[in-house]
Amino acid sequence: MKTLARQERRTAAIMLLPSLIGVGIFLIFPIFLVFGISLTDWDLISTPKFVAFDNYTQLIANPEFWNSVGVTLVFSLLAIPLAIILGLLIALGLNRHLPGSRVLQICYVVPWVAAPLTLGVVWKWMLEPRTGLVNSILGSSHPWLADSHTALPVMAFIYIWQNMGYISLFFLAGLQTIPTSLYEAARLDGAGPVRTLLSITVPLLRPTTFFITVTSFISSFQVFDLVYGLTDGNPGYPADTTDVIAAHIYNAAFNSHQLGDAAAMAVLLTCAIVLITLLQQRYFAKRMTYDLN
Repeated sequence: MKTLARQERRTAAIMLLPSLIGVGIFLIFPIFLVFGISLTDWDLISTPKFVAFDNYTQLIANPEFWNSVGVTLVFSLLAIPLAIILGLLIALGLNRHLPGSRVLQICYVVPWVAAPLTLGVVWKWMLEPRTGLVNSILGSSHPWLADSHTALPVMAFIYIWQNMGYISLFFLAGLQTIPTSLYEAARLDGAGPVRTLLSITVPLLRPTTFFITVTSFISSFQVFDLVYGLTDGNPGYPADTTDVIAAHIYNAAFNSHQLGDAAAMAVLLTCAIVLITLLQQRYFAKRMTYDLN
């Protein structure tokens, strides 16, 4: 019996080895490499100079870095809650299996499948002040992406439009796991649509909501391609109001050639994402419902 168990463990280890090698080379090793670079002063040309934690100290005192953090937080708070709410509403509609639901489901997912950089370029053309489709429909010539008051909200709107269909698919899968008997019992008790939604649907979708919230916040903190396309390759325009943290890291690394600063920001971004994920996990942990019996 022990020999059989040992053979099964050996077989499992052999089968997992290729994946473990890939994870080690492409995920774990780069993390340690970036942390090592963050402890140096390096411009990609000269020899790296070890500076310990000086890059982190300078970042904490750098107002541009904190502005980038603030822009990213505002972008996430503008985009994620509304994207989740709209994704849930779309899923509720698709779950009714009305005629054309399959076609609508595909249409909602297409923006998420498309490359974010391409979407950014297309939306930039649509938002042109004089020749853009949006201003032509509205009968105005507002420079949406050049106005510091509207640039970030517009980008958040485009992010919502891109991701709400993807979010709806997960909610739809979660809705289909809820027994219909619960809704029938609620109707017999006289519960209306709103009460049913708040008392049955939303609580039973908490595991799905947790997954969507975590992955959406991670995605919003890493947004770059969309902003790059919308700003015509100048992330931060206008007046640093679209300077999300990923774009700030890109500019520090490849425009200013400050690899140490960029790596330090990447490490801090990773720590922030992990912290937010743990806080979300703690919030949802006592509110999960898995057993429907």
